[in-house]
Amino acid sequence: MDFLIESIANVSWQNVVMWFIGALLIFLAIKFDMEPSLLLPMGFGAILVNIPLSNVVNDGETAGIIDWMFEIGIEASEAMPILLFIGIGAMIDFGPLLSNPKLFLLGGAAQFGIFMTLLLATLFGFGLNDAASIAIIGAADGPTSIVVAQALASKYLGPITIVAYSYMALVPIIQPAVVKLMTTKKERLIRMEYNSAQVSRTTKILFPIVVTVVAGLIAPKSLALVGFLMFGNLLRECGVLRLMSETAQNILANLITLLLGLTIASQMRGEAFLQLETLLILALGLLAFVFDTAAGVGFAKVMNLFSKKKINPMIGAAGISAFPMSARVIQKMGLKEDPTNHLLMHAIGANVSGQIASAIVGGLIISLVLA
Repeated sequence: MDFLIESIANVSWQNVVMWFIGALLIFLAIKFDMEPSLLLPMGFGAILVNIPLSNVVNDGETAGIIDWMFEIGIEASEAMPILLFIGIGAMIDFGPLLSNPKLFLLGGAAQFGIFMTLLLATLFGFGLNDAASIAIIGAADGPTSIVVAQALASKYLGPITIVAYSYMALVPIIQPAVVKLMTTKKERLIRMEYNSAQVSRTTKILFPIVVTVVAGLIAPKSLALVGFLMFGNLLRECGVLRLMSETAQNILANLITLLLGLTIASQMRGEAFLQLETLLILALGLLAFVFDTAAGVGFAKVMNLFSKKKINPMIGAAGISAFPMSARVIQKMGLKEDPTNHLLMHAIGANVSGQIASAIVGGLIISLVLA
């Protein structure tokens, strides 16, 4: 009884608020299917770490399991988010991108929001390391956000992770509004022919190897992310490791995502999480997504000024890294405008280009800030 009284006496208002936030994340995961494999364990973990005297966090004498997972899996090695990239790479088919290489440009253009948000974050008073970590939310890539925030020792890792994954889940709401604002009905009706010619197996095998070498030379700090992404893709395309490829796509990716959610919860203690800066990160994260989407659409419109075969500018929005959600959003928007206009393969090409570009930009950000 005395122990119960002591526990209750140690409950702070921050703990109670975090219990509600954890419950909200669980609700969103279950009710609205918003990134459930990550938000559900993250929400439950937020409740766990905010129970006073809990042994899931360090108490000065023993290492709590969640803090231990964070120290080993993220702080010491960034292993969890990097290993997740193997599974992501195994899911990706680069065929649509290889059949239309100019879509590479859209993936690069859609990273513009990262640099705009970096500037805004510094104007709001964040230090360079924290501002860069917040800006990478615009990459629309959860693992990249975690790796960059950890590499730059940002004290806002918890809020950054939640904001990054929450806005990824909200892509179907955020992107259509921005795309419609920036395009006309005529532009949204542009039809694109898909080159159905089969990309050779040799090309698909060489592609991840070449990208790894080039990315390593351009941005060595991106190599862990890009290299593991490309290794996962090589598992998929080599043709002799089908079982390993399927394991990476399903068992590995799901297990790492689940553990990652619990692990990130170590950074969601109420006293550190509930700050004015968390609200600013929420606003800046939204701006980063909007800027990225707008930049992709705008660049596609610029490309149309110099191209005989017009690009449906909605495809540019898929240049962010939220794979494959963004591509699916553009496909649905295209079908809504014209039920016979299928844009999925083009959108997938831009989307996987954004996946590569975000990892490279993440590495560049780390290199520039730590230089």
